[in-house]
Amino acid sequence: MAEVRIDKWLWAMRVFKTRTIATDACKKGRVVMGGVPVKPSRTIKVGDVIDVRKPPVTYSFRVKALAQNRLGAKLVPEYMENITPQSQLDLLDVVRISGFIDRRKGLGRPTKREGRELSRFTESMTDSDGWDFDFLDIDDDDE
Repeated sequence: MAEVRIDKWLWAMRVFKTRTIATDACKKGRVVMGGVPVKPSRTIKVGDVIDVRKPPVTYSFRVKALAQNRLGAKLVPEYMENITPQSQLDLLDVVRISGFIDRRKGLGRPTKREGRELSRFTESMTDSDGWDFDFLDIDDDDE
């Protein structure tokens, strides 16, 4: 096998859950090769570098081998190499932390785990900036 469709390969490598989602991502311009958005029917070969934008991160993968059928998760590293820059991976941590501060409407209350992580985060922020100010200590008698 010398070439495989990019949508099929992305699905087989478990980048996307279904082939339909992989195809839609290609159609929407979220899959890029060499700085150019690709169509789902574009064929890839060994050595190609593929950028996949899954907001907020753009993942980069190098093709090591080709496969048309979905693989087990343990076999995926034999077929592709994740070359995503560390700066992109750091965005995931920022988004995860910021999700606690401004939760979207309708997500409900934070879980216990999220609450613990939020309190750890806010404690580290108050300890680091040197602020030790209590708003309840303000005297309104000075007016």
